[in-house]
Amino acid sequence: MRRKEWPSRFRASGQKLHLVSLGCAKNQVDSEVMLGRLKQAGWTITNDPEEAHTIVVNTCSFIQPAAEESIDTIVELAEYKKAGSCRRLVVTGCLPERYREQIVQAIPEVDIFLGTGAFDQIVQAAGDDRLAREAILPDPELACLDHPSASRVLTAPHMAYLKIAEGCSNRCSYCIIPKLRGHHKSQPLEVVMAEAQELVSSGVKELVLVAQDTTAYGQDLNPPLTLGSLISGLAGLSAGGEREPKFFPWIRVLYGNPESIEESFVRSVADHAQVCSYFDLPIQHASNRILKRMGRRYTREKLCRLFRRIREMVPDAVLRTTVILGFPGETDLDFQQMLDFAEEIRFDHLGVFVYSDADDIPSHRLRQHVPRGVAQDRYDQLMSTQMDIAAEKNQKHIGRTLQVLIEEDLGSHLFAGRTCFQAPEVDGVTYVNTGTSALPLTIGGFARARINDAMEYDLMGDVA
Repeated sequence: MRRKEWPSRFRASGQKLHLVSLGCAKNQVDSEVMLGRLKQAGWTITNDPEEAHTIVVNTCSFIQPAAEESIDTIVELAEYKKAGSCRRLVVTGCLPERYREQIVQAIPEVDIFLGTGAFDQIVQAAGDDRLAREAILPDPELACLDHPSASRVLTAPHMAYLKIAEGCSNRCSYCIIPKLRGHHKSQPLEVVMAEAQELVSSGVKELVLVAQDTTAYGQDLNPPLTLGSLISGLAGLSAGGEREPKFFPWIRVLYGNPESIEESFVRSVADHAQVCSYFDLPIQHASNRILKRMGRRYTREKLCRLFRRIREMVPDAVLRTTVILGFPGETDLDFQQMLDFAEEIRFDHLGVFVYSDADDIPSHRLRQHVPRGVAQDRYDQLMSTQMDIAAEKNQKHIGRTLQVLIEEDLGSHLFAGRTCFQAPEVDGVTYVNTGTSALPLTIGGFARARINDAMEYDLMGDVA
């Protein structure tokens, strides 16, 4: 694909731009693509909002706390229009998509809003003063997925999220995503492979596959494909384009769905050493009654069979899930079933959300909303139970030597990184002490650490 040349009125030679990305990893990919387009158009990217001529906020509004964080961030950064160099404030993503024209009136400090279907207009929005006080909101269903030739400015050069699909075709009663992002649309296999090859060739050590429903990848393509076939193809990539399966060790998959996962995917994880034996499958609940009210089309019994089968096929499998507590109609019995399920399956990682209500989601109309205090008590109880489970599982790593991707130098011979069973940002970390060795560790490189201590979520070890 030819490099896009922007009209002279959009080019920004010498102009500085600051971008804040909020929300999930999928939002981060959108932000990195936008930064790539802006850099190509002549913008200089700065980490200091005070010196930026344009500030961009890529927002999240999946739940009410995320929307509130987005608004607070926008208002805070708007102060740089008074005290800094900022002359233009652009807001993109889910917040304007969800609240549409009313957001224009609510935050007058913003110059232009771009919905989730308008990311390709970021260069014009950032540099064209003629666009003012409006929201550009094309239908997200018509938005094109970015071609891999579209440049990206990676947040971390050693790790990259790889978005393999956009949107979601599920209709969970608590979720606004299909309205904000449209139906599930898989990237063609050749497009994903091309972008992955480009990332690996640039030095990325870990590819993390993401989508709203990652395990549904390929089911909408013609002819249909499976996530397992994609994983098998990615496992053969190398730095020089050759088929060298051992070139980089980590491919990770996040945001799966118990409803769409296929055995071929589990088998591909078992077959390829580069693929982390890490299964991120948000179940949301384990009470059949609550699952039905949520619009999740599986049962507790199916979940038990699924997790049992994964552990049979991949003996070292790491299971991660998330659940929602305090969903409308959740009784003490429903919660007890969720608690019992967590103790039975013994997830390696478990995240908990308290139900967030809004008048534009179907679950708002359900009866018997749970008081916030009751939901919070259930949250505390489940997290306490999971903390004990996680601590017990971490104890089993003491004495083992593990491969660690080094991500931060903490000083005093101490580094922080992640093992293959720790996903970025959502799980614990592994601390590596180099005090007993003169070996230098490289940020973005791998080290071997002998684990000598374990906390509830984190590990500690000496470089081996």
